[in-house]
Amino acid sequence: MHVHCLQIDIAFGDVEKNITKVKQLMATLPEEVDTVILPELWTTGYALDALSQLVTPEIFDTLKRLAKQYHVDFIAGSVATETEGQFFNTFVVINKKGELVHRYDKVHLFRLMDEEKYLAEGTGMGTFNLNGIEQAGVVCYDIRFPEWIKTQMLHQAKVLYVVAEWPKKRIDHWRTLLIARAIENQAYVVACNRVGEDPANVFGGHSMVIGPWGDILAEAGETETTLTVALDLTEVDRVRKNIPIYEDRRPNLYRYD
Repeated sequence: MHVHCLQIDIAFGDVEKNITKVKQLMATLPEEVDTVILPELWTTGYALDALSQLVTPEIFDTLKRLAKQYHVDFIAGSVATETEGQFFNTFVVINKKGELVHRYDKVHLFRLMDEEKYLAEGTGMGTFNLNGIEQAGVVCYDIRFPEWIKTQMLHQAKVLYVVAEWPKKRIDHWRTLLIARAIENQAYVVACNRVGEDPANVFGGHSMVIGPWGDILAEAGETETTLTVALDLTEVDRVRKNIPIYEDRRPNLYRYD
């Protein structure tokens, strides 16, 4: 399995420009790639106060066409969606056939970037099966909630995707949290962040692919780039057999008073 992260700058509120950039990058995919990952809110950036003009339902059709054209699975970052008058930050998975496999609405809204003023909280799970492999996906701030990540990974997910617009000033937290999530869940973590800036933030990049031992297999810098990494999913089984944390859990004791 070869994953390919597109660490891009996002044009603030310019949907067409962002789609054009992704189309151009898709045309340069390495031949071995079978899974492409995009960052959070990659069509709009954090232009949250303009979502009523920027939400584009046809983005799903665009992604489906690209997946079929390049015969890749799309972990299509997250995009702004609207349901019954509410806006959501929605993680999207589309397979090689151009079929929508899963969508997950971000559960934890980040108050420091005013998400709670414009977005509704999701309530569903980030787990999905793609090509017979149990996987999971979350969005940015979600990784600060280890109990939520564990809830996903207890479905025997072997890969955790994290799509983000993580600010540069907290990039050390990003790196530490991602490594911890890989170690404690004995899974690959494939994390795609953006770079550049918007009117209120500077974003830190450092997209990462981390192995189930917590080893960093690849890490980007702070400029636009791509990461291509081969994942050996049998390594997850070896690690989980070596230290059987899933068997040694005592969930009857894991509760809040």
